[in-house]
Amino acid sequence: MKTNPNRFWTVVILLGWAFDFLFWKKPIGINFAIYATLCLLTGMLLLRADGLRLSRRSGPLLFPIAFLAAMTFIRLEPMTVFLSVAMTLFLMGVLALAYLGGQWARYAMFDYAFGYLRLFGSMIARPLGFAAEVRRLPAEQPSLGETRRFNIWPVVRGIVIALPIIAIFASLLSSADLIFAKRLEDFVDLFNIDNLPEYIFRLVYILVLAYALAGAFLHAAQSTDEKISDEKPFVSPFLGYTESMIVLGSVAILFIAFVMVQFQYFFGGQSNISIEGYTFSEYARKGFGELVMVAFFCLLLLLGLGAITRRETENQRRVFSILGVGLVGLVIVMLVSAFQRLVLYEAAYGFSRLRAYTHVFMIWLGLLLIVVVVLEMLRRERGIGLAMVLTALGFVISLSALNVDAFIVKQNVQREIRGQAETPTTGRVDLDVNYFLGLSDDAVPALVDALNSKSLPGPVKEKIGAALICIRYTRLGESHLPWQSFHFSRFYAGRALASVKKDLDSYEMVETDMKVKTPGGEEFSCWQYYSD
Repeated sequence: MKTNPNRFWTVVILLGWAFDFLFWKKPIGINFAIYATLCLLTGMLLLRADGLRLSRRSGPLLFPIAFLAAMTFIRLEPMTVFLSVAMTLFLMGVLALAYLGGQWARYAMFDYAFGYLRLFGSMIARPLGFAAEVRRLPAEQPSLGETRRFNIWPVVRGIVIALPIIAIFASLLSSADLIFAKRLEDFVDLFNIDNLPEYIFRLVYILVLAYALAGAFLHAAQSTDEKISDEKPFVSPFLGYTESMIVLGSVAILFIAFVMVQFQYFFGGQSNISIEGYTFSEYARKGFGELVMVAFFCLLLLLGLGAITRRETENQRRVFSILGVGLVGLVIVMLVSAFQRLVLYEAAYGFSRLRAYTHVFMIWLGLLLIVVVVLEMLRRERGIGLAMVLTALGFVISLSALNVDAFIVKQNVQREIRGQAETPTTGRVDLDVNYFLGLSDDAVPALVDALNSKSLPGPVKEKIGAALICIRYTRLGESHLPWQSFHFSRFYAGRALASVKKDLDSYEMVETDMKVKTPGGEEFSCWQYYSD
């Protein structure tokens, strides 16, 4: 880069300090989106100062990055937040890889893998190379007579003279205002020697992060994508056609046998299952996780064999593709079976986070399998890498759009309403409201809506109200969070709880036992929740 080295290093160190300012001892909120935006804008401005502009073909990456970064302060459900952060960082890395060339849409899986290895290498080595290049410049350039050396001693003398004057005025102002005195005391405590190890640790990670960001910016300045090629695969096929057909054929026979059982016992109805000694619910809740794993490993098998199998004639390519299509068809049937099992399990026991994740994941996995076999038939294997990235992106966006915790509350409440309508005389409450206590603030507005619902039976409403009392009690400390941790989910949860304050005032919170007494006289424990 031709940019001023002093300015470059100052900027990346300021970005390292900004990370400390935004994140040190602060929960995630709007801070992540701010920091991601700062890194992107700073990198683009530094590169633009050198005449290096973002490729138009890489520009569309900014849209999913912005969406996912925003989701980190809109959704609070842990998996959604984790995947949004991870996908944002991944796409920012792709942007660094293809900043100038813009060939990210043509990357194969190996291009992504080795592109990231080169990026990590740049984070380690390029800043050192840049510093060495800067040291060589003064010897190669004519001296600049108009540049004056900076003299630090006048600054030191000014600070020494100012310190006692500032101390006198600060003492007077502190006596005049107690709040100012407290702020000044907090500021002075920053220089407490007891905090020295913490400051050293924070300084180290600020410098390490600044160094890594410098490497990423320098890598983006040379990301021309010149190594992308359609002609030569990274790994030359070495497995014989016969061996590959035996593997695929054996797996296909096994899958056919399994699918026949599924048609006979699962798709045939509950009576067929009872013959083997299983109840319908027992059969439904067992095995859907294993079926999803089978589909995933089948995808890896197809990708692996497609990359290493020698197909020397047109007939061999056609047979391989046909067998691959058949295998994917069988896996799709398994996924349908797994999906039906999951639906039955949800109908019997309600939704949980894990079931919601699996629900969405199976849909995207099925789509990916279809796309992979189509690309194989069209001999567009390079597009599989892009298909996998888009599938992962679609999965993460789907979870964000679904609002997992609110979805769980709505579905389980509707399940309870349907159950009460079908058996109105029992008065039994099957809704596991305790599970809601383990959900994030994303679920609070949905719980408030359920409390305000006119179709919900009284006993269920009381349990939901008790759950909201527990949630309100556990949220008391969150009102003092710094602005860096501002989160729309917390904001909307607080507003929703405030809207039903009068309804909740009729409940009694027993803090010593962490229990809630409902208006009907029942007790509800705030500790009785479980996790997935």
